[in-house]
Amino acid sequence: MLDLQSLGRTGQWALLALLIWFGLASSAMAEKVKLDPSNWGLEEGKECVSCHKKSSAALTHEWQNSAHAEAGVNCLDCHLADQVDNDAIEHEGAIIATIVTPKDCGRCHDKEFKETEGSVHAKALSMIKNRLPALADNLSGKEMVAAGCAQCHGSKVEVRGDGTLTPETWPNTGIGRINPDGSLGSCSACHGRHSFSKAQARDPSACTWCHTGPDSPDDEVYASSKHGMLYEANRSKMNLEADQWVLGKDYSAAPTCVTCHMGSTPGVKGSHDVGMRDAWSLNRPISEQQYLVIFEDGDRRELPDSQPAPRRGSELSKLDGTMGKVKAVASPKRRRQVMTKVCLECHGKNFVNSYMKQFDNVVKLYNEKFGKPAQAIMSALYEKKLLTPAPFDEPIEFSFWRLWHDEGTAARHGAAMMSPNYASWEGMHKVGQNFYGEFLPQLRQLAGEETANELIEMHVTSLDQHSWLNNPGKPNPILGYGIGKESHE
Repeated sequence: MLDLQSLGRTGQWALLALLIWFGLASSAMAEKVKLDPSNWGLEEGKECVSCHKKSSAALTHEWQNSAHAEAGVNCLDCHLADQVDNDAIEHEGAIIATIVTPKDCGRCHDKEFKETEGSVHAKALSMIKNRLPALADNLSGKEMVAAGCAQCHGSKVEVRGDGTLTPETWPNTGIGRINPDGSLGSCSACHGRHSFSKAQARDPSACTWCHTGPDSPDDEVYASSKHGMLYEANRSKMNLEADQWVLGKDYSAAPTCVTCHMGSTPGVKGSHDVGMRDAWSLNRPISEQQYLVIFEDGDRRELPDSQPAPRRGSELSKLDGTMGKVKAVASPKRRRQVMTKVCLECHGKNFVNSYMKQFDNVVKLYNEKFGKPAQAIMSALYEKKLLTPAPFDEPIEFSFWRLWHDEGTAARHGAAMMSPNYASWEGMHKVGQNFYGEFLPQLRQLAGEETANELIEMHVTSLDQHSWLNNPGKPNPILGYGIGKESHE
């Protein structure tokens, strides 16, 4: 048993704060609204319904079948705006806003709003702002920001002088959207309007409309995993419509994205902060384990464990550049413990620990064999001015991008989510093909044999994992050379 007295006052406070934050107690994920029903059901809202039944029949039908309609929450309860709001417009005699923001939803769903507000989802736009000039503006074209990047990461919604929204920034349901009222995010990214269904948000498809493709191949990884197979076979047993949704109590047939990253178990409290349980960063050139820093105002950010962990009460820069006071810090080990506690609802302790070890080994393999050598070589090429500062104007830059962003991400996500195909063939196998078959030959072509050999000897062939390159005379039957007469295996 843990001795709290041995931790001292600071240690006790930090541990208790994290226990409360991570919620190591049974709890349903979504709370029932506790407000008195007199807070909604505006009489004028009934006119909205009668008109929109004719002009937007499908939209109205979705609302009529929703929990909102059942509780008497109508259009005007959510869309009603103040005359001074910059996105306020006059519509059929009412002052409304087109966008219902998380801040609006938070008037009733306060807990969910606060959890989401500081989460990695709410920061989704700010996290990619430095990538947009190279990826969208240069490679694709600025028009792709609105049609592509922003549809998942969110746009900064711009308002015209008359309160209408610019077509460059709206419509948009990106998870990190910056709204006219300053709030971040979009509840309807997961709870699609106008049904705002719990079941929809719990289904993997709510996540995989964005978490798919090279950048985040979780749709493909989950579908090719044992977890995804179980879900497809047992969807009717998942009890997705339940008010509470506690693993081992309300369902048990399969895990979804929500189960592992947000959901409740008898020992873990659910949360709309989707990144709380992630110990590793898996979408960078080199993966690092991450601290979760929790600020006094509820905001959060992650720091790699290669940096010193900030102390409670210290000042630290947030993702938006402002300073905040640190309330608590969750170590990568602590975050892993919470994720493991979810796994233990379905698996034995030895199974879970061994699986986590396999996952960690794949991440470390990627880092040491491919990620670090490739990044070191790229840094040297920039320092030697063999590459211009502009990204993506040389073939080797595309190869490096694919190596970590596409193939390396597939390998790491595949290992994390139990997909052998994505960990191997769609992941690390393609990383190896790229590294040996494209990246290194392009290095020789760009830098010349002498410089390339120096870099390869320094960062590649000096490592045991690449020692086979030092023995090119050893045959292997895999390519048809050196096959014995008796065996073709």
